[in-house]
Amino acid sequence: MISGFSGAGKGTVIGKLLQKNDHYALSISVTTRKMREGEEEGKHYFFRDEETFLKLANEGKLLEYNLYGGKNYYGTPREYVQERLCEGKDVILEIDPNGARQVKKNMPEAVLIFITPPHFDDLEKRLTGRNTETPEQIAQRLKIAAREALAMPEYDHILVNREGASQDCADQLEAIVQAEHLRTEKQQEHINALIEQSAPLREEHA
Repeated sequence: MISGFSGAGKGTVIGKLLQKNDHYALSISVTTRKMREGEEEGKHYFFRDEETFLKLANEGKLLEYNLYGGKNYYGTPREYVQERLCEGKDVILEIDPNGARQVKKNMPEAVLIFITPPHFDDLEKRLTGRNTETPEQIAQRLKIAAREALAMPEYDHILVNREGASQDCADQLEAIVQAEHLRTEKQQEHINALIEQSAPLREEHA
């Protein structure tokens, strides 16, 4: 699960990771908002009406969900994530801290990664430089970021995305994923095989 402040560049970092490797899969959210022009079902989102969405939530079929803006629900479908995992993919969820907490509760093995700029002041410069939002919208995003900063200690890894170094950050992200695969608890089958293969040597010296 990858979180980060608005303006931290997490979307760019994730994009570079996906371009480089085909064994990653970006999770697709389910939402109650209407489909926009150019969007496709199952590619950008899974579009469902509110009744169907809440039914999925009540049946435990969403790893996490939230109501945004007081009108549209967004959530992560459990089945889609599990199917990609069964295919051998490393599944990436781009998600806020609240959603990350929910997923961690439902999937304790999930790895939490937070992407941040070197300094908090960099956020305002990056958001302003995008020229896509009003000063009021930028101020609101900075307030949200200030609250999200309090959640950073809950994450397993913190990645600093420096200006002009998003590829370096993407490489660090991949290194974390590969290191997680090498954790002892994920190598139990190999460990058991080696213990069994080496048993005769132990018996000789028993």
